[in-house]
Formats: sequence, structure tokens, C-alpha cells
Amino acid sequence: QVQLAESGGGLVQAGGSLRLSCAASISRGVVNLYLMAWYRQAPGNERKMVATMTIGGSTNYADSVKGRFTISRDNAENTVYLQMNNLKPEDTADYYCFARSTWNAVGDWGQGTRVTVSS
Repeated sequence: QVQLAESGGGLVQAGGSLRLSCAASISRGVVNLYLMAWYRQAPGNERKMVATMTIGGSTNYADSVKGRFTISRDNAENTVYLQMNNLKPEDTADYYCFARSTWNAVGDWGQGTRVTVSS
């Protein structure tokens, strides 16, 4: 079983930075987290992809965050990060960690962490 726990959300002024972390806990066995990602959901909106990263290091970003956000991961620690710079009020959302693994090809979700960017 894979459990994901996000941290690092909070309140920040526009132009500021935050770093989100997501640690994957694997209860037993050897599990390959072949895709880890960040999604976000603003109030009243659907959940949308922000950034993804494969275990091999390939990345993909939503157009709205390119050049401002950077996804990275520590495969040894089963952790994925999202460095968010030059934050804008429209980045305000609940941010969710997602992982697709050999345990669950459909994917697992974290509980989310809230990011609020004030203008």
C-alpha cells in the first residue's frame, strides 16, 4: 500500500515562493513509484495537473506554471517536491500529490495541502 503525505502549504504574498513536499510511505514490499505528480484544485474548479515527473526524470508542466514551478524527486526517499516561485493569486488552490506505482497503476492521492497567495 502507498500512502502520500503533503506538507509545505501556507499563505504567501504574490511574488513569493513556497516549496511543497510529498513523502510516500510504502507499507510492505518493493514498489516502483514510476510517476509522481502534483495536481491542484481551486474552489469551484476541477482538479488539474500542475507537474509530473517519471522515475527516470522526465517532466511535464502545465502551461500556467512553466518557468515558475519546478518538480523534483528523491527516489531513494520516495519523495517529490514542488518548488513554486513568483506565485500569483491564481495559484491559490489545494495542492495534491499523486503517485502511480507498481502497487496501484490507477494511482494514489494525498490529502492535499492548501496554498493561498494574497495580492
